[in-house]
Amino acid sequence: MRCGYGILLGFLVMPLLLCGPSKATAGGWVTAGANFAVSCENGANYRLHADRASFPGDVVTGHFYLSRHRGLPVRLIPMGEGYRYAGRGVWLDGIREHALLYLSKYRPLACVVSRL
Repeated sequence: MRCGYGILLGFLVMPLLLCGPSKATAGGWVTAGANFAVSCENGANYRLHADRASFPGDVVTGHFYLSRHRGLPVRLIPMGEGYRYAGRGVWLDGIREHALLYLSKYRPLACVVSRL
């Protein structure tokens, strides 16, 4: 009977030891609450809140706040060298901290993205 408990305990504890915090953060999904400030040339400041990140600082899904209480869901679309976070009617194209915010189709706003 004790041998059965030992085997059961081994099956329960071994995955926790193999998938410790260092391995889970290095290659797996990490739940993050990262915030990014998007300062645009029109004088407006927007906020991008990360819901999930694959690596620290890399937003995969999140909310882009056009106003204090209006958050649009956005998703990362890989773009070769840069990035695109797109939501319904809004997208942010950029490379590192330089980005273009499209609130309408043919009128981009130059923006600077920084981490809060």
